[in-house]
Amino acid sequence: MSQDDGMFLPDDEQKRLALKMVLEVWEDALAQGISAEMVASSAIFAALTDMIESYGEESVAEMVAEWPQRIRDGEFTLSEDAQF
Repeated sequence: MSQDDGMFLPDDEQKRLALKMVLEVWEDALAQGISAEMVASSAIFAALTDMIESYGEESVAEMVAEWPQRIRDGEFTLSEDAQF
């Protein structure tokens, strides 16, 4: 089945929904007493292991090497009015 068959959402919509779902589970974990640092560490670990499985260690290492500047540029900072 191809993406043209209407079974898949566009990438931007998938990203929006995925982030919304992750943030909802994140809030549930916090409500159950898990620290934000533990949730964050676990989420990063899960994401990296999944990406390494899909793309390999070297490709993921190259991607992660770009993170410091992207973080400094505010790419991962959510605005107060962000809607998910």
